[in-house]
Amino acid sequence: METTKQEQPALGMQPENPGLLDRFFKLSAHRTTIKTEMLAGLTTFVTMAYIIFVNPNIMADAGIDHGAAFVATCIGAALGCLLMGLYANWPVGLAPGMGLNAFFTYTVVGEMGYSWEIALGAVFLSGILFMIMSLSRLREWLLNSIPMSLRFAMGAGVGLFLGLIGLKTAGIVVDSPATLLTMGSFGEPTALLAAVCFLMIAVLSHRNVFGAILLSMLAVTGIGWAMGLVEYNGLVSMPPSLAPTWLAMDIAGALNVTMVSVILAFLFVNMFDTAGTLMGVAHRAHLVDEDGKIQNLSRALKADSTSSVVGAFVGCPPVTSYVESASGVAAGGRTGLTAVTVGALFLIAMFFAPLAGMIPAYATAGALIYVAMLMMSGMAHIDWKDHTDTIPAIVTVVMMPLTFSIANGIALGFLTYATLKLLTGQRDKVSISLYVLCVIFIAKFAFL
Repeated sequence: METTKQEQPALGMQPENPGLLDRFFKLSAHRTTIKTEMLAGLTTFVTMAYIIFVNPNIMADAGIDHGAAFVATCIGAALGCLLMGLYANWPVGLAPGMGLNAFFTYTVVGEMGYSWEIALGAVFLSGILFMIMSLSRLREWLLNSIPMSLRFAMGAGVGLFLGLIGLKTAGIVVDSPATLLTMGSFGEPTALLAAVCFLMIAVLSHRNVFGAILLSMLAVTGIGWAMGLVEYNGLVSMPPSLAPTWLAMDIAGALNVTMVSVILAFLFVNMFDTAGTLMGVAHRAHLVDEDGKIQNLSRALKADSTSSVVGAFVGCPPVTSYVESASGVAAGGRTGLTAVTVGALFLIAMFFAPLAGMIPAYATAGALIYVAMLMMSGMAHIDWKDHTDTIPAIVTVVMMPLTFSIANGIALGFLTYATLKLLTGQRDKVSISLYVLCVIFIAKFAFL
């Protein structure tokens, strides 16, 4: 320890005349450098860059122009990263949330029949609610009132929902009149290439290969091109027009009682995913002081919630903090300069629209399946000895994909939890806010 202390002044972390970036981001105080922060930003960007290919494909299924969705993804992510870096000084990258984009397209638009403009309105309203909660003590009250088992179950359920969509998109799982679902044919090149993409990502990630998801998607796209399944359209061009999605949200249409569960689903998944990601990254980035207080956590939550509102303006599903930011932290990122670097790279990515247009659905499906597997890991933190905790968690996880709705999964899980706790003499485990939510969900099922 003494040797380490003696060496610290020699590391060049305490310049006598710090520059503008050093003063603004407090680089010296965090014992980091501009070079380290920028390399960390590059690392985070490469690990989460798959979203600029996956999200436009998903949003296009909702009827949104693919080119506009691509630009909206890049701009929404860039603005979120810049907010996080410049306002909160955190090394966290943001982008449209995986799972939330699938819920947007396949449930709100596909199953419920709303237009994508109304769905964007719901995203905007959920973002406003998140902002209000971030500016008040309501956030802590609601976060603390939701049982831990249901928090973990929501993340895992979204993962399973996302995985089913990936399997369906790839043709690995197909519909069946006799059994509802059945195995597709691996004789189809799309199903086979999606499986190859998934396995390639898993292997490369296990071996800690830099940008495993992005490399695997590009590799499988290359294979598809060699097989004549992908048409080469170039790599670089001017960004497509954002006009089709700019301010296209229908807020009035989303102010409908039938949209309450949708708005709450966007809010809850975004809020708990954000809280878990930020707290996890904070510990890895040494942003926790000796008293256990997380530095600038309130600012980070405000930056995240504001990003969802800003993202809705350009045409994005909720923009949220990415757990992939941990890769940049592992590379040495400690300040907002890392996030600003990520944001700048997302802006540069807008000029690669032809490449984004070439990435086939089976390549993005492989990525979806892999990300879904990672999201399922939250189930490991549930107390499996208490059935009044595990059963509601399992209901939440299973019903999201089976009803093809994150909102229905959350509602059924919450109702199951409250019912079991009340009937087993554990009324003290059910908070007032949970009662209120259950009344809303009962009204949804009874009258909507």
